[in-house]
Amino acid sequence: MHDSYPSPDTFHPVPLPDGSVHKGTVFLKAAIDHPKWEIGDYTYASAHHPPNDWAFHLAPYLYDFSPERLVIGRFCQIADGVTFITASANHRYDGFTSFPFAIFGGGPAAGRASMPQPGPDTVVGHDVWLGQGVRVLPGARIGTGSIIGSGAVVAGKTPAYSIVAGNPAKVLRRRFSQTVIDALLDLAWWDWPIDRILKAEDALCSGDLSLLKGG
Repeated sequence: MHDSYPSPDTFHPVPLPDGSVHKGTVFLKAAIDHPKWEIGDYTYASAHHPPNDWAFHLAPYLYDFSPERLVIGRFCQIADGVTFITASANHRYDGFTSFPFAIFGGGPAAGRASMPQPGPDTVVGHDVWLGQGVRVLPGARIGTGSIIGSGAVVAGKTPAYSIVAGNPAKVLRRRFSQTVIDALLDLAWWDWPIDRILKAEDALCSGDLSLLKGG
């Protein structure tokens, strides 16, 4: 089974019994060619109605010319309906109006008072599970190993190995003790060669740290 494990450059990595592939799941590294996306190996996204443009489907406001980036780590799992609302969607809102006059004309847009300043990157760590319909807001930083519940609206910084839910999203609890979290971050299994990861599959899925360290 391990010999047939797909490369992270495989567009449709899920085989079906009839020999075809599941068109609704893609490895994003293979599916997206966009200068403002940075995607780790084996991170996948799924959609009930697969889009022609996965980059636009997931992050519709991240343009080729956007100053910010969307950075997603390795082995992340992105469910149907997830949207990254990146900083280029922002309006200036520190004055008396948020209306973006500059984008409609009246002269060059650059330097106009109604244009917001460039916003921060949005960063997702490794092995993060984003549930159905999650919205990730501009500049969010989601820690490695976090699980984001369906429909959550995430802003700000999420600690590693947190379970997060709600609108606005809040940390419900940490998945493990701080000692275990520190050990997992130190092991950084997501950086191991895929053959080693597959050999450690039982340990990774068991929650037994001593077994994982032994592998």
